[in-house]
Amino acid sequence: MITTPGNSEPGGTGPLLLAAARNNAEWVAAVCRDGAFSGSVWSSARRTPALYPDAVSLTPRASAAEVVAGIDTGSPGCSVKDSFASLDLAPAGFEVLFEARWIHRAAGPAGPVAPGAAGAVRWSGVRTAAELEAWEAAWGGGAGTGLFHADLLARDLVFLAGRSGGRIVAGAVASAGGGVVGVSNLFTVDGEGCDPAVRAAAVDAAWAAVLGVAAARWPGLPVVGYEQGEDLEAAVRAGFTPIGPLRVWLHTG
Repeated sequence: MITTPGNSEPGGTGPLLLAAARNNAEWVAAVCRDGAFSGSVWSSARRTPALYPDAVSLTPRASAAEVVAGIDTGSPGCSVKDSFASLDLAPAGFEVLFEARWIHRAAGPAGPVAPGAAGAVRWSGVRTAAELEAWEAAWGGGAGTGLFHADLLARDLVFLAGRSGGRIVAGAVASAGGGVVGVSNLFTVDGEGCDPAVRAAAVDAAWAAVLGVAAARWPGLPVVGYEQGEDLEAAVRAGFTPIGPLRVWLHTG
């Protein structure tokens, strides 16, 4: 369990940042069902699914050469998660796709959420392959593709679904690893012309739900993840603190 506070940004490399990077790499590896951990990098020699990186740096000591050596840059879509925003991958034909911030919250459930439209949502864990397919369809805004395969249901993680009127309208993933709980893939299904305040209430309710699950299933473990933009603002409202930068690079050569 990680109990030492991580360094504040920019560029901190405290225990929480290392744990967050490891936790995220383990989640990526589980989704991809491929790749290997070697030294300061997790990487997959085969192209990973869309939205998932081909390599993740695990420490700031990872070098660009070490990262690139284990991945396929010869076909479209190759990407790298630079967990400490410390790599220069431009000479290898990459450009920065986006930047985000690692976040941390101490163990414990969320505080009360303001009542609103999100109050009608009922939360529960996904238990079957059919439920997982429906969860992925809601998350992706279309039919499921099998990205989130049924083998994931046997791992130490939770696919959390928020249901209203019999359909999934929100969700998140909480996964243990590296001495922390990582939250990822948090989403809400927005209606056409959704009022920003209503959406904010729905996102806040989703954070509260996943924090409650983390506190109940893995009591005492700190919670980490990464976000950007409005999603980062929502995480801060839920009690998270930004602890360091990360970058995702896309190969364009």
